Amino acid sequence: MDMVLRAIAIYLILVVVFKIAGRRALLQMTSFDLILLLIISEATQQALLGNDFSVTGAALTIITLVVVDILFGLLKKYLPSVEAAIDGTPVILVENGRLLEAKMKKADISCADIIVSARNNHGIDKLSDIKFAILEQNGHISIIPLSESS
Repeated sequence: MDMVLRAIAIYLILVVVFKIAGRRALLQMTSFDLILLLIISEATQQALLGNDFSVTGAALTIITLVVVDILFGLLKKYLPSVEAAIDGTPVILVENGRLLEAKMKKADISCADIIVSARNNHGIDKLSDIKFAILEQNGHISIIPLSESS
């Protein structure tokens, strides 16, 4: 039972840590982020398994983590407030070519991040050509171009 409780505790700790880190952390992974992820995974492995390096112990830990993830998925499915608390909601960062700076600051997104997304996905290089830029729940920025007809 110790391993199950450890797995649940580590899962919850990681959910909270990544929630605090924000969606900005998901936007683009740098080499520093990869190194950090590897270190976190090693520290997590040690915390999860303790001194038990058996296949049974690892299997029990993996099963516990998957079950906890499934339970969170069910909670999010049936309780929208839980989904909003865990995953957040989409945030409009640009509206009709105008930066919504308070929302950008809260989300820790820069104008350069928005322009990079607009350039990569739509070939847009000016804010005035963006109808909406939306920070999605997964950390990506969706761009809706301003159509010439409007």
